Formats: sequence, structure tokens, C-alpha cells
Amino acid sequence: MDYSSFLRYLNDHIDTSGKSGRHIIRFTHPALFAEFVAQLRGRRRQNPALRRVRTSSLLQALFCPLSFRDAGAWGRFGLLIEEDVRVAVHSAVMPSKEPSTGTPWGVRKIGAPDAWSVSTGNQVRIGVIDTGVDFNHPDLRSSLARGVNLLNKMSLPFDDNGHGTHIAGTIAASGGSKSMMGVAPRSLIYPVKAFDHNGSAYVSDIILGIDWCVQNRMNIINMSFGMKSKSQSLQNTVRRAYNAGIVVVASSGNDKKSKSADYPARYAHTISVGATGRDGRIASFSNHGPRIDIYAPGEKIKSCWLGGGYREMNGTSMATSHVSGSIALLLAYRPGLSPGEIKKWLRRTARPVYAPTSKMKLGAGEVNAARLLRGKPVVASKKPSGKS
Repeated sequence: MDYSSFLRYLNDHIDTSGKSGRHIIRFTHPALFAEFVAQLRGRRRQNPALRRVRTSSLLQALFCPLSFRDAGAWGRFGLLIEEDVRVAVHSAVMPSKEPSTGTPWGVRKIGAPDAWSVSTGNQVRIGVIDTGVDFNHPDLRSSLARGVNLLNKMSLPFDDNGHGTHIAGTIAASGGSKSMMGVAPRSLIYPVKAFDHNGSAYVSDIILGIDWCVQNRMNIINMSFGMKSKSQSLQNTVRRAYNAGIVVVASSGNDKKSKSADYPARYAHTISVGATGRDGRIASFSNHGPRIDIYAPGEKIKSCWLGGGYREMNGTSMATSHVSGSIALLLAYRPGLSPGEIKKWLRRTARPVYAPTSKMKLGAGEVNAARLLRGKPVVASKKPSGKS
């Protein structure tokens, strides 16, 4: 590969105005990527436009805004290019007054308090790729690590939306008997801020978030967001996190569809999560069907909010945080389980759930933390199955 020509090409076509689309450019061989990164470092001082190029060692790719897309050029350099699209969180704030604190109904419904005599998720590391977190929330102070802000690396991952704080609360709030308790109150949340104040992110920021989680040895990655289009780059990154032994938990989406799920939940290497309501049925808004691995409470879920407060929210986002917390309880009790084994444990110990408007049982069930910890070991298949 002619690195000098490629770097000149990039420098000439990077859009510094921010008006053009963003792109993901993948290398086909690790050695080519490593040499590119080395040469990029040496050229950035003389070519300021190249400072807008970001790289992911996990994906072996670069991210940058380009003024136009010339497919022939990428073929000439032996590279693969993909549009860097937007992704949104999977939830909606309920128009209600601030609810009282205590152990939320969803945490009780999945049997988490019954599991705490066995496991509280002690020291299990959970990367929450989201909008950040309220570091000053009294119920989260003992549950938070520093994390990373991918939108502003000079700042802590402060939450300017509320969604990430809500997710963190359901997973690991530890306010005590008079305040909120999450599913795994002794686990550690590493907030990875990839989403802005509108709850929107680029695929590249999510990839960099997963990259950070792998480098910093997370046990679980919580991804309460989704998109309709498939990204090969995101799929490759999720697979590499899975192969590194990280459990990737993703929300399936709120489109009421019976045979679908959003990406990245649709990828085979994730645990895809649907939502249930208080009645134990699939929530009316939740996707459901064969692409869902597990369900969890996701309707009128109370959790932490900005300014030290609390809010109720609906969404498969909320269900996903219940599942991540349950996996943290399991990993603290039985460390060393692989992602494939954990998916089987979840499915094997789940309680049956029913379709929203019928008495028909669905293939996947609702997570139950107490049963999960009592479950018997199962042998994981070599390849994940059930999704594409």
C-alpha cells in the first residue's frame, strides 16, 4: 500500500466544515493498519486536517468526515468504506411526577433481592455505552468508576440527557434501604459517553466505546440503543468483544414487531432483550419473537435521574439494564463463564412469558436472577445461534 498517497488523498478530501457525511474505513490486514497509524502520527503536525482522523485498534479502522465518497479510490487502496450512521437510545420518559424511592418493582420482579444473600455483583465491571451518568447522584456514588467521554476526552462522562443515569441506576444503584437499589448494587459502572444530549450517537463512537471496554477489561457491555440498518463494522466489533470474553447485552427495540429486532441486538454475538410489563406479558411497545434471547421488566421503570432525582421510563433500554445487572450477579458468583454459556444460563432459567394479547407462550422467557444463580452449568455451543 502506498501510505504517502493515501494520506495525501485523505488530507485533500477530509471535510473540516462538518457539513459532509462521516465514514468508517476498514483495513483488510492488521499489519496495514498498524503501519498506517504509525505514519498518520508523523503526518498530523504538517497536515492539520488529519487530526480529524480517529482510529480503532479493535476494528482496525479509521473514522473521518469526507467531502465525497469515491468508491474507486478505496478499491485502489485496498480498503472498505461504510457510511457512519446515527443511532438512538431505546426509551421514552413517562409524563409523571417523580416517584418515591426504594427497590423498584422490576428489581423485585426478577428476584434480585432474593439473590443478594448469594451475590451482589461485587466488583464486576460493566461498561454502559450511553449518554453518561450523574456522578453526583447519591444512589450512584459508590457504584461508579471514571469511565470515558468520547465526545470530549478532556471531560468526565457527565450525563446531559438522563438516559445513561437511568440505566446505571437499574444496574447498580446502592442507596440503601431508604433509597434506590439496583439489581447488582456492588457492581462497578464504567460510563462510556458516546451519545449526546439528544440521545443520539454515531456508529463510530459506539465502536470506539466497545474498543475502550475491551482495552479496559470490562466483563459486560450494556447497549440500550439501536438502529434499523446493519453495520458490518459494528458487527465485527461486537464479535471481537465477544471473542475477548465480554458479554454484550443489547435492547431489541420498541417497534411492536413480532419477528424483528434492531441492530446491534440482532447480531448473533449479543444477548438481545425484550421488555415485559407488571403483568408478566410482553410490553405492548416491545419487539418480540425468535430474535429475542431474554425478556425483562421495561414498563414504567423507576430509576435514577439527573440532579439526584428519579424518573419512570418505558423501553427495551430499561429491560436491558435488568439483564446486565442479573449477569453481574452471576459473574460475581461464578466467574469465568463465557458469553455463550451465560446466554444459555439465562434462557434455561428464565420464567415463561406470554404474548401481549394472547395466552401463547413465547420461546424466550423473563430473566430471574434468583433462579439464574441456582442454575446448572450448560455447555455452550461453539457458534452463537438464533440471530444473524
